[in-house]
Amino acid sequence: MASIRRTLSPSLHHYHHHHDRLPLTSSARLFSPSAAAKYSHHYASPSTNPWRRPILRFFLCFLIGFLLGLFPFAHLHFDLDLDLDLDLHDSHHFSSEPPPHPDLASLVHRSQEVNTGTFTSVVELNKKTDTEIPPPHYNKLLIVVTPTYNRALQAYFLNRLAQTLRLVPPPLLWIVVEMGAASPETAEILRTTGVMYRHLVCKRNSSEVKDRGVYQRNTALDHIERHRLDGIVYFADDDNIYSLELFERMREIRNFGTWPVAMLAQSKNKAILEGPVCNGRQVIGWHTNEKSKRLRRFHVDMSGFAFNSTMLWDTKKRLHLSWNAIRQLDTVKEGFQETTFIEQLVEDESQMEGIPSGCSRIMNWHLHLEAKHLVYPKGWQISGNLDVVVPL
Repeated sequence: MASIRRTLSPSLHHYHHHHDRLPLTSSARLFSPSAAAKYSHHYASPSTNPWRRPILRFFLCFLIGFLLGLFPFAHLHFDLDLDLDLDLHDSHHFSSEPPPHPDLASLVHRSQEVNTGTFTSVVELNKKTDTEIPPPHYNKLLIVVTPTYNRALQAYFLNRLAQTLRLVPPPLLWIVVEMGAASPETAEILRTTGVMYRHLVCKRNSSEVKDRGVYQRNTALDHIERHRLDGIVYFADDDNIYSLELFERMREIRNFGTWPVAMLAQSKNKAILEGPVCNGRQVIGWHTNEKSKRLRRFHVDMSGFAFNSTMLWDTKKRLHLSWNAIRQLDTVKEGFQETTFIEQLVEDESQMEGIPSGCSRIMNWHLHLEAKHLVYPKGWQISGNLDVVVPL
């Protein structure tokens, strides 16, 4: 019996310590060699590999998760109205989001009172009142094209226009085009404006062209079309005056927009108005004051229209002239560059958008201010003091 006890595992010793009151017959059977081997195998088997079952469970869960990742069983698709409602609900928790439209916020509040905790009622009410809610403000890229040249007031004009463009909400790209070569003075002004810009150069010889502004604008159009810049293109001369409202209204343009421009006459003794006459946003006529320009098809100033840049390369938007590149022409008569260019973009007034509604606001002025026969100082700085004595 002593030899049998020495072969027993510690678990059996523990078992006998707690079960010393078992009947003799059962204890005799327990300490038999066959019984000892049986109980030793029964109690020792769990301790041989205790991590086997957790590892099998881990690999089973990993396999199930891996298969679920490869074959997703659900996709969430929300329409525009539902996304709008989710944004409105999130805006109550995050102060960085813009406040919701008051009409839409009241609509959501009423729908929550009727059916709290569901989105279906909000979506249905939005679809029913879709015509009453104004379209959301789309932050379209503005591409402002400015031809410039060296003259006495160039620094003043560029800085004045740059200060206006800095106040326009982004995104905005200012394309400044010079003739022949890029002057360091212009480059220095552009670097300090704080406006996103591109400084281009027209390689044509200025002595061979009749209107340098035509080739400078065509250089900008080549750049826009080559790089597929998607935005609203606007020709803004540096000597004009622009209001911030003009740039805000231009983002409402879908294809081609126009508006009236106030300007000083060449004699500088009167102000005239040139541009569309509108019924709402529909162009129905034109303002004109110069008899020599009454033969023009569209009476628009160069700073009185803007268009979507996709019209330069999208032939579907200009089926009437899809075979030719849209560019300004230097061969036409002076004063007819605008109407000749616009005829390449649209066929008639039905394809135009008058802004603002009614075309009743003047948002920019064309002053025709030029400093002829004046030479600007190098770097626009006076190197020495003036030899002048002013008597007291």
